[in-house]
Amino acid sequence: MPLELKIRMSLIRIERWYEYWNGDVHVSFSGGKDSTVLLHLVRSMYPSVPAVFIDTGLEYPEIREFVKTIENVIWLKPKMPFKQVLEKYGYPVVSKENAQKIYEIRNTKSDKLREMRLTGGDKKGCWKLPEKWKYLIKANFKISDKCCDVMKKRPFKRYEDKTGSKPFIGVMVGDSRFRFQSYLNNGCNVFESKRPMSRPLSCWNEDDIWNYIKKTNIRYSKIYDMGWKRTGCMFCMFGVNRENAPNRFQRMALTHPKLWHHCIKTLGLGGVLDYMKIDYLPELRLF
Repeated sequence: MPLELKIRMSLIRIERWYEYWNGDVHVSFSGGKDSTVLLHLVRSMYPSVPAVFIDTGLEYPEIREFVKTIENVIWLKPKMPFKQVLEKYGYPVVSKENAQKIYEIRNTKSDKLREMRLTGGDKKGCWKLPEKWKYLIKANFKISDKCCDVMKKRPFKRYEDKTGSKPFIGVMVGDSRFRFQSYLNNGCNVFESKRPMSRPLSCWNEDDIWNYIKKTNIRYSKIYDMGWKRTGCMFCMFGVNRENAPNRFQRMALTHPKLWHHCIKTLGLGGVLDYMKIDYLPELRLF
Protein backbone atom coordinates (compact mmCIF):
# COMPACT_ATOMS: atom_id res chain seq x y z
CA MET A 1 0.00 0.00 0.00
CA PRO A 2 1.18 3.59 -0.56
CA LEU A 3 2.30 5.49 2.51
CA GLU A 4 -0.64 7.91 2.37
CA LEU A 5 -3.08 5.01 2.71
CA LYS A 6 -1.10 3.52 5.59
CA ILE A 7 -1.16 6.88 7.36
CA ARG A 8 -4.95 7.11 7.01
CA MET A 9 -5.37 3.56 8.29
CA SER A 10 -3.12 4.26 11.27
CA LEU A 11 -5.03 7.45 12.15
CA ILE A 12 -8.33 5.55 12.05
CA ARG A 13 -6.97 2.96 14.48
CA ILE A 14 -5.55 5.68 16.73
CA GLU A 15 -8.95 7.41 16.82
CA ARG A 16 -10.79 4.19 17.62
CA TRP A 17 -8.37 3.35 20.44
CA TYR A 18 -8.51 6.86 21.92
CA GLU A 19 -12.31 7.02 21.81
CA TYR A 20 -12.80 3.49 23.15
CA TRP A 21 -10.73 4.28 26.26
CA ASN A 22 -12.08 7.84 26.62
CA GLY A 23 -8.62 9.31 26.09
CA ASP A 24 -7.02 7.36 28.94
CA VAL A 25 -4.11 6.29 26.74
CA HIS A 26 -0.37 6.82 26.33
CA VAL A 27 2.38 6.18 23.81
CA SER A 28 5.05 3.63 24.70
CA PHE A 29 8.07 5.74 23.73
CA SER A 30 11.59 4.36 23.33
CA GLY A 31 13.13 7.40 21.66
CA GLY A 32 13.77 5.36 18.51
CA LYS A 33 12.53 6.30 15.06
CA ASP A 34 9.45 4.03 15.09
CA SER A 35 8.04 5.31 18.37
CA THR A 36 8.96 8.86 17.34
CA VAL A 37 6.77 8.51 14.25
CA LEU A 38 4.01 6.91 16.33
CA LEU A 39 4.10 9.75 18.85
CA HIS A 40 3.89 12.30 16.03
CA LEU A 41 0.87 10.53 14.51
CA VAL A 42 -0.95 10.28 17.84
CA ARG A 43 -0.26 13.88 18.82
CA SER A 44 -1.30 15.14 15.39
CA MET A 45 -4.81 14.17 16.55
CA TYR A 46 -4.52 14.31 20.33
CA PRO A 47 -1.68 16.68 21.40
CA SER A 48 -2.04 16.03 25.13
CA VAL A 49 -1.44 12.26 25.03
CA PRO A 50 1.59 11.51 27.24
CA ALA A 51 4.62 9.48 26.22
CA VAL A 52 6.01 6.90 28.65
CA PHE A 53 9.73 6.15 28.54
CA ILE A 54 11.51 3.37 30.47
CA ASP A 55 14.94 4.58 31.58
CA THR A 56 16.63 1.19 31.80
CA GLY A 57 20.18 2.53 31.79
CA LEU A 58 20.79 0.51 28.62
CA GLU A 59 19.84 3.22 26.11
CA TYR A 60 22.35 4.92 23.86
CA PRO A 61 23.26 8.35 25.28
CA GLU A 62 21.95 9.96 22.10
CA ILE A 63 18.55 8.35 22.67
CA ARG A 64 18.30 9.65 26.23
CA GLU A 65 19.30 13.14 25.15
CA PHE A 66 16.66 13.10 22.43
CA VAL A 67 13.94 11.95 24.83
CA LYS A 68 14.79 14.90 27.07
CA THR A 69 13.80 17.26 24.25
CA ILE A 70 10.28 15.82 23.95
CA GLU A 71 7.44 17.39 25.93
CA ASN A 72 5.11 15.51 28.26
CA VAL A 73 7.23 12.40 28.75
CA ILE A 74 6.79 10.26 31.87
CA TRP A 75 10.09 8.61 32.87
CA LEU A 76 9.96 5.22 34.59
CA LYS A 77 12.73 3.00 35.94
CA PRO A 78 12.96 -0.77 36.49
CA LYS A 79 13.35 -1.97 40.06
CA MET A 80 16.29 -4.22 39.18
CA PRO A 81 19.46 -2.98 37.40
CA PHE A 82 20.78 -4.85 34.38
CA LYS A 83 23.79 -6.28 36.19
CA GLN A 84 21.53 -7.83 38.82
CA VAL A 85 19.28 -9.27 36.09
CA LEU A 86 22.32 -10.96 34.53
CA GLU A 87 23.41 -12.36 37.88
CA LYS A 88 19.96 -13.64 38.86
CA TYR A 89 18.59 -14.87 35.52
CA GLY A 90 21.30 -14.85 32.87
CA TYR A 91 22.45 -13.30 29.61
CA PRO A 92 20.14 -12.61 26.64
CA VAL A 93 21.63 -14.55 23.72
CA VAL A 94 20.52 -15.79 20.27
CA SER A 95 16.83 -14.83 20.53
CA LYS A 96 14.16 -14.44 23.16
CA GLU A 97 12.52 -17.68 22.07
CA ASN A 98 15.69 -19.79 22.23
CA ALA A 99 17.01 -18.14 25.39
CA GLN A 100 13.74 -19.13 27.06
CA LYS A 101 14.16 -22.73 25.94
CA ILE A 102 17.72 -22.89 27.25
CA TYR A 103 16.61 -21.37 30.56
CA GLU A 104 13.79 -23.90 30.89
CA ILE A 105 16.01 -26.89 30.03
CA ARG A 106 18.40 -25.82 32.77
CA ASN A 107 15.88 -24.78 35.42
CA THR A 108 12.52 -26.49 34.98
CA LYS A 109 11.41 -29.13 37.44
CA SER A 110 9.17 -30.66 34.78
CA ASP A 111 10.74 -33.62 33.00
CA LYS A 112 8.06 -33.33 30.31
CA LEU A 113 8.89 -29.72 29.52
CA ARG A 114 12.62 -30.45 29.46
CA GLU A 115 12.03 -33.36 27.09
CA MET A 116 9.95 -31.18 24.76
CA ARG A 117 12.65 -28.52 24.71
CA LEU A 118 15.34 -31.10 23.98
CA THR A 119 13.57 -33.40 21.51
CA GLY A 120 10.19 -31.91 20.72
CA GLY A 121 8.51 -34.85 22.46
CA ASP A 122 5.14 -35.50 20.85
CA LYS A 123 5.05 -31.88 19.66
CA LYS A 124 6.50 -30.44 16.49
CA GLY A 125 7.94 -27.15 15.31
CA CYS A 126 8.73 -24.40 17.81
CA TRP A 127 8.78 -26.57 20.97
CA LYS A 128 12.31 -27.86 20.42
CA LEU A 129 15.58 -26.00 20.91
CA PRO A 130 17.40 -26.08 17.55
CA GLU A 131 20.38 -28.45 17.47
CA LYS A 132 22.86 -25.67 16.67
CA TRP A 133 22.16 -23.97 20.02
CA LYS A 134 22.30 -27.03 22.25
CA TYR A 135 25.97 -26.42 23.02
CA LEU A 136 24.82 -23.39 25.04
CA ILE A 137 23.10 -25.68 27.54
CA LYS A 138 26.53 -26.51 28.98
CA ALA A 139 27.82 -22.93 28.96
CA ASN A 140 29.50 -21.74 32.16
CA PHE A 141 27.21 -18.68 32.37
CA LYS A 142 23.49 -18.25 32.90
CA ILE A 143 21.18 -17.68 29.93
CA SER A 144 17.60 -16.43 29.97
CA ASP A 145 14.94 -14.38 28.22
CA LYS A 146 13.99 -12.48 31.41
CA CYS A 147 15.79 -9.21 30.75
CA CYS A 148 13.10 -7.48 28.70
CA ASP A 149 10.42 -8.61 31.11
CA VAL A 150 12.22 -7.23 34.16
CA MET A 151 13.63 -4.06 32.61
CA LYS A 152 10.70 -2.96 30.44
CA LYS A 153 7.49 -4.96 30.72
CA ARG A 154 7.21 -4.86 34.50
CA PRO A 155 7.64 -1.06 34.77
CA PHE A 156 5.04 -0.58 32.04
CA LYS A 157 2.65 -2.99 33.77
CA ARG A 158 3.03 -1.19 37.10
CA TYR A 159 2.28 2.11 35.41
CA GLU A 160 -0.72 0.76 33.51
CA ASP A 161 -2.13 -1.02 36.57
CA LYS A 162 -1.77 2.16 38.63
CA THR A 163 -3.20 4.59 36.07
CA GLY A 164 -5.51 2.41 33.97
CA SER A 165 -3.98 3.98 30.87
CA LYS A 166 -3.81 1.83 27.72
CA PRO A 167 -0.76 1.94 25.41
CA PHE A 168 -0.04 2.71 21.80
CA ILE A 169 2.99 0.61 20.78
CA GLY A 170 5.16 1.24 17.72
CA VAL A 171 5.75 -2.32 16.53
CA MET A 172 5.58 -3.52 12.92
CA VAL A 173 4.67 -7.03 11.80
CA GLY A 174 7.88 -7.35 9.81
CA ASP A 175 9.97 -7.07 12.98
CA SER A 176 9.55 -10.72 13.98
CA ARG A 177 7.62 -13.91 13.33
CA PHE A 178 5.93 -13.57 16.72
CA ARG A 179 4.64 -10.07 15.92
CA PHE A 180 3.38 -11.20 12.52
CA GLN A 181 1.45 -14.08 14.07
CA SER A 182 0.07 -11.83 16.80
CA TYR A 183 -1.14 -9.39 14.14
CA LEU A 184 -2.86 -12.19 12.21
CA ASN A 185 -4.59 -13.34 15.39
CA ASN A 186 -5.55 -9.97 16.88
CA GLY A 187 -5.15 -7.13 14.36
CA CYS A 188 -3.84 -3.66 15.21
CA ASN A 189 -6.10 -2.82 18.16
CA VAL A 190 -6.12 -5.58 20.76
CA PHE A 191 -9.05 -4.77 23.03
CA GLU A 192 -9.58 -8.21 24.59
CA SER A 193 -6.36 -9.42 26.20
CA LYS A 194 -4.59 -9.37 29.54
CA ARG A 195 -2.74 -6.31 28.30
CA PRO A 196 -4.87 -4.36 25.78
CA MET A 197 -2.72 -2.47 23.28
CA SER A 198 -2.90 -0.57 20.02
CA ARG A 199 -0.32 -1.16 17.27
CA PRO A 200 -1.16 1.44 14.60
CA LEU A 201 2.09 0.92 12.68
CA SER A 202 1.58 -2.81 12.17
CA CYS A 203 1.40 -2.60 8.37
CA TRP A 204 4.33 -0.16 8.04
CA ASN A 205 7.94 -1.03 7.16
CA GLU A 206 11.25 0.72 7.71
CA ASP A 207 11.08 2.60 4.40
CA ASP A 208 7.67 3.95 5.40
CA ILE A 209 9.13 5.23 8.68
CA TRP A 210 11.94 7.12 6.97
CA ASN A 211 9.66 8.44 4.23
CA TYR A 212 7.28 9.76 6.88
CA ILE A 213 10.16 11.44 8.71
CA LYS A 214 11.27 13.13 5.49
CA LYS A 215 7.72 14.07 4.56
CA THR A 216 6.94 15.69 7.92
CA ASN A 217 10.48 16.86 8.76
CA ILE A 218 10.12 15.71 12.35
CA ARG A 219 13.16 15.56 14.63
CA TYR A 220 14.70 12.20 15.50
CA SER A 221 17.67 10.98 17.52
CA LYS A 222 21.05 11.73 15.96
CA ILE A 223 22.13 8.15 16.73
CA TYR A 224 20.80 7.21 13.29
CA ASP A 225 23.10 9.70 11.62
CA MET A 226 26.03 7.89 13.26
CA GLY A 227 25.33 4.76 11.21
CA TRP A 228 23.15 2.89 13.72
CA LYS A 229 20.04 1.24 12.27
CA ARG A 230 18.70 -0.32 15.47
CA THR A 231 18.58 1.49 18.80
CA GLY A 232 17.32 -1.00 21.35
CA CYS A 233 19.20 -1.80 24.54
CA MET A 234 22.92 -1.29 23.96
CA PHE A 235 24.06 -4.46 25.68
CA CYS A 236 21.48 -6.88 24.33
CA MET A 237 22.96 -9.86 22.45
CA PHE A 238 19.75 -11.07 20.83
CA GLY A 239 20.40 -11.43 17.10
CA VAL A 240 24.05 -10.41 17.11
CA ASN A 241 24.90 -13.91 15.81
CA ARG A 242 23.11 -12.99 12.56
CA GLU A 243 24.94 -9.71 11.97
CA ASN A 244 27.72 -9.24 9.45
CA ALA A 245 30.86 -7.40 10.48
CA PRO A 246 30.99 -4.83 11.85
CA ASN A 247 28.38 -6.08 14.30
CA ARG A 248 26.85 -3.90 17.02
CA PHE A 249 29.68 -4.47 19.49
CA GLN A 250 32.45 -3.84 16.97
CA ARG A 251 30.70 -0.60 16.03
CA MET A 252 30.12 0.35 19.65
CA ALA A 253 33.84 0.01 20.33
CA LEU A 254 34.40 2.99 18.06
CA THR A 255 31.34 5.14 18.70
CA HIS A 256 30.97 4.55 22.46
CA PRO A 257 34.29 3.10 23.72
CA LYS A 258 33.62 3.65 27.45
CA LEU A 259 30.27 1.91 27.28
CA TRP A 260 31.81 -0.86 25.17
CA HIS A 261 34.45 -1.47 27.85
CA HIS A 262 31.75 -1.50 30.54
CA CYS A 263 29.62 -4.13 28.82
CA ILE A 264 32.47 -6.32 27.52
CA LYS A 265 34.60 -6.24 30.65
CA THR A 266 32.52 -5.17 33.66
CA LEU A 267 29.29 -6.94 32.70
CA GLY A 268 31.09 -9.96 31.24
CA LEU A 269 29.62 -9.92 27.74
CA GLY A 270 33.08 -10.52 26.32
CA GLY A 271 33.23 -13.99 27.84
CA VAL A 272 29.78 -14.85 26.50
CA LEU A 273 30.65 -13.66 22.99
CA ASP A 274 33.95 -15.54 23.12
CA TYR A 275 32.09 -18.74 24.00
CA MET A 276 29.77 -18.18 21.04
CA LYS A 277 32.73 -17.33 18.76
CA ILE A 278 31.33 -13.88 17.96
CA ASP A 279 33.91 -11.15 17.43
CA TYR A 280 33.45 -7.92 19.38
CA LEU A 281 36.80 -6.22 18.78
CA PRO A 282 36.81 -3.26 16.36
CA GLU A 283 38.11 -3.80 12.86
CA LEU A 284 39.05 -0.34 11.69
CA ARG A 285 39.38 -1.37 8.07
CA LEU A 286 35.65 -2.15 8.01
CA PHE A 287 34.56 1.37 8.88
